[in-house]
Amino acid sequence: MFETLSDRLTQVFSTLRGRGRLSAADIDATCREIRIALLEADVALPVVRAFIAHVKERASGEEVSAALNPAQQVIKIVNEELIAILGGETRRLRFAKVPPTVLMLAGLQGSGKTTLAAKLALWLREQGNTPLLVAADLQRPNAVQQLQVLGERASVPVFAPFPGNGVGDPVEAARRSLDEARHRLHNIVVIDTAGRLGIDEEMMNQAIAIRDAVDPDEILFVVDAMIGQDAVITAQAFLDGVGYDGVVLTKLDGDARGGAALSIAQLTGRPVMFASSGEKLEDFDLFHPDRMASRILDLGDLLTLIEQAERTFDEDQATAMAGKLASGEGFTLEDFVEQLAMVRKLGPIGNLLGMLPGAAQNREALSQVSDKDLDRAAAIVNSMTPEERRNPKIINGSRRARVAAGAGVTVGEVNNLIVRFLEGQKMMRQMMGGGMPGMPGMRRAQKGAKQKAKKKKGGRPGGAPGGKPGSRPAGGKPAGTGGGTPDTLPGGTGGFAGGLPGGMPGGLPGGLPGGLPGGRTFRLPGSPQQGGPGGPPQNLPPGLRGPLPNRRGRSGKKGR
Repeated sequence: MFETLSDRLTQVFSTLRGRGRLSAADIDATCREIRIALLEADVALPVVRAFIAHVKERASGEEVSAALNPAQQVIKIVNEELIAILGGETRRLRFAKVPPTVLMLAGLQGSGKTTLAAKLALWLREQGNTPLLVAADLQRPNAVQQLQVLGERASVPVFAPFPGNGVGDPVEAARRSLDEARHRLHNIVVIDTAGRLGIDEEMMNQAIAIRDAVDPDEILFVVDAMIGQDAVITAQAFLDGVGYDGVVLTKLDGDARGGAALSIAQLTGRPVMFASSGEKLEDFDLFHPDRMASRILDLGDLLTLIEQAERTFDEDQATAMAGKLASGEGFTLEDFVEQLAMVRKLGPIGNLLGMLPGAAQNREALSQVSDKDLDRAAAIVNSMTPEERRNPKIINGSRRARVAAGAGVTVGEVNNLIVRFLEGQKMMRQMMGGGMPGMPGMRRAQKGAKQKAKKKKGGRPGGAPGGKPGSRPAGGKPAGTGGGTPDTLPGGTGGFAGGLPGGMPGGLPGGLPGGLPGGRTFRLPGSPQQGGPGGPPQNLPPGLRGPLPNRRGRSGKKGR
């Protein structure tokens, strides 16, 4: 919903980065762009004026002029002011001293009150409460049946004394629900009322009668976040008529401009308490102004991501998976599929990636990542045998064709998955074993590699005993070459076996050494094999050439 606003603000702040000092003209231009971005996002004009005035006042003061990084300081000011207009701090429910706590939902027709009642009840149940849903919307067709179905999905009981569809008294249903809650030992009652318009006097009076009958501890006004500035007018009408303690925003996953969320708390003086961001019952949580401001400014929302992971992942399972990741070899394709399943439980992959800092700058690339990619990878692994999952190196061409046919994908996709998995497994081994620069254990690994090189057979480090540069055995290959370059090179040697220093000396007497460890020689283009046995190298830099007999004039010319 806030993608357009986030993109505009990110573009505005990118022009400030790298400047050591901000002039008054820079601040005015920045505030003007922020004002345009907020108005385009459908934020109410009084809110925009107050916001820009506060930002300009703070940005023009010593707070920015004395900062080492003025651009970052301006971003910090905008972030704090966004948090202020969103409500300042997280507002939580007030519970009654004597149960049950009564929560009454009110709002416009079609704002999503019935679905939100089930979401709220599920959220309360996960917090350790025992909620009871009350069907007091007796006007809309099948509203009672819808609440009963949603309550069954949320595993929350529904109290519905009347069938609805225009039959029954909603005030009586709300009043009787309190006795039912006390009798069934429910500590929270959630009352779903009928939708109404601010100009509908009869329905407004009905909401007032329900309020007076049950004396709710919290009245929550449900607002569709997609209706723009009109949400503020409707919220003010309900505040004057019925009154409420907090606001709940629904349909935050829509593509509207989202000005209602930035305006309603500031103009009505009532905080936004909850936010619904999807069609599933689990897509519901407390509204955190600081986290929402961070998302708008493309600073990420890692706290929400961590909380989702803590609710979804089993602690013992996560600990066991961390141990397998640390071992490197112990992490198999079976564990990979388990991780994919754990990620899928967190929700759509696009939403998860959107919580990372800088997501707005890579939105086009992130949009290409789909949940179907995770499902396709899981299908490929599930088409393998248990032995193939534990050891993917045994999967040859015919096996890959069978796996591709079983998963309904191409052989190329199977190849890509296996190659990427093996690369990731190798990287984890390097990280955990100290094979990467700056990682713990790096020096120990280098020392072990050098000791291993010294223990190799082949006499002195100069090569095989008696070996000379360029000498050829009977097979016709240079002594100690083994047909090519060394098979393994110890880490940290700059690419030369034997541990040569990173910077070569200005000259080595007699050309290159007679051999490399293990009886192998390191052959460069233009080495004695090209210039003839015992001949000088032809294309080495002057600092590496040995003395040539009878050499006069320019290098590379024979002496006269």
